[in-house]
Amino acid sequence: MFFQQLVNAISLGAVYALFALGFTLVFGVLNVVNLAHGALFMVGAYAALQAVLLLKLPLFVALFFAMLVTAGAGWLLDKLIFSPLRARQAPHLAPMIATLGLAIALNSTVQGLFGAENLRFPAETLPAMALTFGAIHITQLEIQIIFLAFALMAVLLWGLKQTRVGWALRGLAESPKAAALLGVDVEGYFRATAVIASCLGGVAGVLTALYSNAVFPSMGQPMLHKGIAVVILGGMGDVRGALVGGFFLGFAEVFSVAYIGSTMRDAVAFGLLFAVLLLRPQGLFGQAALRRA
Repeated sequence: MFFQQLVNAISLGAVYALFALGFTLVFGVLNVVNLAHGALFMVGAYAALQAVLLLKLPLFVALFFAMLVTAGAGWLLDKLIFSPLRARQAPHLAPMIATLGLAIALNSTVQGLFGAENLRFPAETLPAMALTFGAIHITQLEIQIIFLAFALMAVLLWGLKQTRVGWALRGLAESPKAAALLGVDVEGYFRATAVIASCLGGVAGVLTALYSNAVFPSMGQPMLHKGIAVVILGGMGDVRGALVGGFFLGFAEVFSVAYIGSTMRDAVAFGLLFAVLLLRPQGLFGQAALRRA
């Protein structure tokens, strides 16, 4: 049973980490708490579902379609909200309140268009094959979720460390003014950050929807709460912290359900987060990692 729960925890933690990476990337580079990230998570799930139902696209193509939709939403988010507020040197609370309003508007719009009930992917579109190794049972869908989540996280970490775009984003996270003096296109990279982060949130939404086979308008709200908790746990703005925090929360939830009960899932998970933060209020990676991208 332990190893079966370990597989479940890895798949859930990978999705949490992927979502938290997008959330912390926006905070680390743009210095914005994006409360619309959960709504973009939900939009990604709906985009993939409609691509399958209406456009009759294969699941992998539908996932790519959802990435494009949420990337476009991220571009608009920065173009219409973040960029004007930056130009006016608005206080830090202004973009947070604006994204909260956007999240409410997106949730209401989606509910008006598709209703409040759960929607599901057609059973024939989901991979049906499963593998059994002793007491461990893992489906093809779980394997694909884990592989895709880890692949995206690896690409992002590699890009931040090894590419000129990553160096520019890390420089912006340290000091936008210094980066501008060095010739970095500050506005362009700010917009690219919003696009990348939104895309990651959308993919996490699709993977979560596939894992549970349930899509509904409010699905992003609990994920947003968990994303905020994960980012604070790992250290605000630190991508390593988002990875570790995401897996920490995933493991805490899965093992609490397995050995304590499903009714205590959130209580145990967030209780452990609270205990860790009592010991390390600055997060797992400390204040030295506070402004790192």
